[in-house]
Amino acid sequence: MSDGAAVAPPTTEFAVDLPTYAGPFRLLAELVMEQKVDVCDVAVSAVTDRYLAHAKQADRWNLEEATWFIAICAVLLELKVSRLTPRHTELDEEDLIGGSPDLAYARSLELAAFRKVAVEIARRLEDEAGYFARDVGPGPEFSHLYPDPMVHLRPEHLATMAAALLRPPPTLDLSHVTPVRYTVAEAMSTLEERITSFGRGATFRDLVADCDERIHVVVRFLAILELYREGKVELAQAETFGEIEVAWTG
Repeated sequence: MSDGAAVAPPTTEFAVDLPTYAGPFRLLAELVMEQKVDVCDVAVSAVTDRYLAHAKQADRWNLEEATWFIAICAVLLELKVSRLTPRHTELDEEDLIGGSPDLAYARSLELAAFRKVAVEIARRLEDEAGYFARDVGPGPEFSHLYPDPMVHLRPEHLATMAAALLRPPPTLDLSHVTPVRYTVAEAMSTLEERITSFGRGATFRDLVADCDERIHVVVRFLAILELYREGKVELAQAETFGEIEVAWTG
């Protein structure tokens, strides 16, 4: 098949007209090789007859074309035979047993064991059919046999349990949380006053110069961002980590 595919296409192209395909024979062969056309739908005998009629014309005779045609038809015949011939299937257990006395004997031993187990299960089911599970508790005459769960309970035990259940939960330690003593709204008002006092423009360093704690600096920075979101200030920074210029526009 690879040798036929490597041959150069003939000069005078041979075409076929079949019920399932009409066109160049070389293209039909490629479609069959690529499994895009079922080889069983191609009548090789009809294609051969048409090629012989085509080759009878002296001006269309070409040795290279004839060689290529024979090679491709041989491949198509091989493919069709492989499709139409029943494929070999693996033997199942029954086939193997039929051809081997040893396997047949081993299978008979297995069947005897299964029959023995089946007989034993049927016997036990029949013997147990007269027994029923008890779905009620023991009678009152056996009530004294139950242990009393309150016999070892003392008042001090109840007091201990009540103290544990009624004890208030421990107070949550919030000493590590910084209390909120300065809001963003207050910082926005303060920034408006300070920017106005600086002539409607100042640096962020100037606007936080009066802050005593770091939390105040953080709150004022958030306040500047909020003023910028509202369009009341314009921010400018010439370089990374440089001074932040704040201009009042509101």
